[in-house]
Amino acid sequence: MKKLLFCLSFLSLTSLSAQIVSPHPSPAATLIQTVGLSEVTLSFSRPAMRGRTIMGDLVPYNTIWRTGANANSTIAVSTDFEFAGTAVAAGTYAVYTQPSADQWEVYLYAKNDNWGAPANWDPKLVVATATVSPQKTQRVMSSFSMAIHEITNNGAHLEISWDQTRVAVPFSVPTDTAVMTSIEKALSGPSATDYYTAAVYYMNAGKDIEQSLEWMETAMSQIDKPAFWQLRQQSLLYAKAGKVKKAIAAAKASLEGAKQANNADYIKMNEDSLKEWGAK
Repeated sequence: MKKLLFCLSFLSLTSLSAQIVSPHPSPAATLIQTVGLSEVTLSFSRPAMRGRTIMGDLVPYNTIWRTGANANSTIAVSTDFEFAGTAVAAGTYAVYTQPSADQWEVYLYAKNDNWGAPANWDPKLVVATATVSPQKTQRVMSSFSMAIHEITNNGAHLEISWDQTRVAVPFSVPTDTAVMTSIEKALSGPSATDYYTAAVYYMNAGKDIEQSLEWMETAMSQIDKPAFWQLRQQSLLYAKAGKVKKAIAAAKASLEGAKQANNADYIKMNEDSLKEWGAK
């Protein structure tokens, strides 16, 4: 009986210990960001300062660093892209760095399943290298971080931050090529929406304004009752083309539609534009 009770007690303690969980000192993080038409995913671990000196000490200078903690940090891009001007195929790459006081090397490394820095660094696996200057920040970033900032339709910056140090590497994605291809394909048998979308893209991308106007007017002629947000874009296009009277007329129509829809944002935008364009 005593043996049975001992066994049951032992099993109970074993079961309890198996259920214990605790937070990881360098928790994992994943960031997914759309840039243009490309999906960019960052995966990394986030060590904390915990009173330690980071740059030049915990992170030694002039040495390949895993850029984070635990397994190597990675960047995955769904389309071909350019990293600091170097063409890179779509895929997932390890992100390594070699920090120094006044200059960092940031590497994209083809082998992306390493634990920390590779034991044998192979320069042939480096698909792109960026040389950037570190910036000192006023804010202290207590936990290591990676992020995507300065986002445009055609690119962004990969930012790496810890303590009061930040580096940023520009990369670009082929948004314009993809959009132009889709426009050409769509306009072989276009709908009003195709014309409208193409016109707005051309306007925002600074392309042929006359072509943009032609498409916009074709789109609006095919829509029974243009929505206030469509009229808003038409007004901006007219203004950009220097056709102020037409811009004012479109903005007034957009304002009326926005009021009917009780859309405060569009009401304000239209009122501000009408004031800017000297409407009476």
